[in-house]
Amino acid sequence: MERLDAAELGADLGDRATLVQFSSAFCAPCRATRRVLGEVAGMVDGVTHVELDAEAHLDLVRRLNVLRTPTVLVLDASGRIVRRGSGLPRKADIIAALGEAVV
Repeated sequence: MERLDAAELGADLGDRATLVQFSSAFCAPCRATRRVLGEVAGMVDGVTHVELDAEAHLDLVRRLNVLRTPTVLVLDASGRIVRRGSGLPRKADIIAALGEAVV
């Protein structure tokens, strides 16, 4: 399974999990996704939210086959991608995905 590290993300990984969001400048669902992921990261200890501008990270976008924004990746503590989705996520779905990442 693919892994991401702090150098690629430009931010530290969360102690337990990391929510990585690929966004673009004029994406309204991206703003709502930022709010949802920020709320979940604030609720769950050791979870970090990292937002990346897709245009500024084209190497990662291509490597990870990100086709639209927002795209959200759920990483475990080691940076392994355990879940991914695109579009505006529901808070309950993010919390469920964290259940897979946080063991």
